[in-house]
Amino acid sequence: MQERKAYFNEQKEKLQKAISHLEYSYNKIVNLPVNPNQLDEETLETWESFSARFSRVADIFMSKYLRTFIMIQDPGFAGTFRDIINQAEKMNLINNADKWMAIRELKNISAHEYTDKDLAAFFERIKKEAPLLISIKDIL
Repeated sequence: MQERKAYFNEQKEKLQKAISHLEYSYNKIVNLPVNPNQLDEETLETWESFSARFSRVADIFMSKYLRTFIMIQDPGFAGTFRDIINQAEKMNLINNADKWMAIRELKNISAHEYTDKDLAAFFERIKKEAPLLISIKDIL
């Protein structure tokens, strides 16, 4: 149990740092255009950094922080990723399991190639969802 708590505290610290980095990147992209045809190399790099930071926060929070938190509270808990998200909702760690499953989908598709139209839509979606990820700091 002590090992699990130490791991949890380590993930919490990583998550806090990752959120701070995401918030910094979010503030840089919030007023940038999303259309790849309007982006120079530096602006595209800024978007790509933001995307990577978005994915990192989502991954640490859902795959490590929530899972470990639940296992500390209920050592016998076993379940799929969806079960973890549903349990987190029941424990009032998150408000809406479906919303978080959608964020996981965004995290998973961030590594794929896109047409310019798809990339613009992806940038819009992660920009829209980033405040939710940034707000995680309030529950830590």
